[in-house]
Amino acid sequence: MPSWNIIQAVNDALRVEMRRDPRVVVLGEDVGKFGGVFRATLGLIEEFGADRVIDTPLAEAGIVGAAIGMAMYGLRPVPEIQFSDFIYPAFDQIVNELAKLRYRSGGQYSAPVVIRTPAGGGIKGGHYHSQSPEALFIHTPGLQVIYPSNPYDAKGLLLSAIRSDDPVIFMEPKRVYRAAKGDVPEGDYTIPIGEARVVREGRGMTVIAWGAMLHEAEQAVGQLPELDAELIDLRTLWPLDIEAVVGSVSKTGRCAIVQEAPRTCGFAAEIAALVQERCFPRLEAPIARITGWDTPFPYALENDYLPLAPRILHKLRELKDYEA
Repeated sequence: MPSWNIIQAVNDALRVEMRRDPRVVVLGEDVGKFGGVFRATLGLIEEFGADRVIDTPLAEAGIVGAAIGMAMYGLRPVPEIQFSDFIYPAFDQIVNELAKLRYRSGGQYSAPVVIRTPAGGGIKGGHYHSQSPEALFIHTPGLQVIYPSNPYDAKGLLLSAIRSDDPVIFMEPKRVYRAAKGDVPEGDYTIPIGEARVVREGRGMTVIAWGAMLHEAEQAVGQLPELDAELIDLRTLWPLDIEAVVGSVSKTGRCAIVQEAPRTCGFAAEIAALVQERCFPRLEAPIARITGWDTPFPYALENDYLPLAPRILHKLRELKDYEA
């Protein structure tokens, strides 16, 4: 079994599915001869040709609009938006067309489109290359939002996403694109959409994270074993595996949520509300959020903006010591 990083796992998932299903096409800026800005589509055009690996103009609304048309006519397009920060020109196409297609057609049309996009900070890209807009798409009915943290999950979830008949926003944590490595089976396997993974079991508190922040949370709880933290990787943000979250918090009585995005109206706030609604009698402390700041993502102060392990650990200590 090969040991791959996330980029290699994504590349292999695309290759596996394009071999299996001739309806799958890849399109986006520089995805063909260049292999993508992060090389996630490297080598695909050589195997599948320019009819299935399509270099597009720098026009995100056009990329997604074309993908919607392809899906309506029977293809299964996988457009790449080069950075998640560039997705906003396509926001109308995603929110008002892609997400609504099944509803507005009375079920006559589905929209099997998977929009892949690298998200988050960690590459010193500043405010135009470091944003985490997952909450905007979770807020939009009709979209599935996936945000894996490791190569094994990235491949299995991407294969499931491409086979889904409904649209998926597939966010890839570029901070750990090459840093997160692990064993990935060759060939075909899938991971169900909507199932979280318990990374570490515990009874002292529940820590919830996704994407690159899963690795920071794992580092934090590993530094202080007496926290006895149960760490959950959501993997799929929407549909949310609320049963896994509620089961864990009901056991531990304490909950902390780590998100890279800004604090206000982030997905951590929705998770906190859901936990409060379902676990209030069992909570022994206020639900904690460790997040990015409510500012544009900075160039020079990236490590001060990101909720890295030291800041997470400080908040978890406070949560452990809290007494009503």
